[in-house]
Amino acid sequence: MLRPGFDPRAFRERQVGSLPALLGIEVDALREGVLEASLRIEPHHHAPNGFLHAATVVALADTAAGYGCIAHLPDGARGFTTIELKSNFLGTALSGRIAVTATLAHGGRTTQVWDATVRDDAGKTLALFRCTQMILWPKG
Repeated sequence: MLRPGFDPRAFRERQVGSLPALLGIEVDALREGVLEASLRIEPHHHAPNGFLHAATVVALADTAAGYGCIAHLPDGARGFTTIELKSNFLGTALSGRIAVTATLAHGGRTTQVWDATVRDDAGKTLALFRCTQMILWPKG
């Protein structure tokens, strides 16, 4: 269930000074079980070979899944940590925006599983991503 107090603006404020902000990741939408985000491709997102760096795509997808997890934590949980992630790269983009839609596939008390699809401006799928988040509870 979506926790109150979370919206795109809250995530913009939360990420100041962290990797998502440095990469230019923007949360575009949040609703029950879904978080959408995007970034404008800049030269610093490229690998030395001139293509979009795979780490840029993973950072976008992982950020969306992580923010989705935060917004859907069970009552009383103190946070989460990623315990597994996987990406399949199907294409690349050199300019424009890339966008991700992260969807909650499993929302349990001890784990969440998020699937994410990264697309370019034309809607072409660039990557499929899945991660598992371990829910952290207060000790004692």
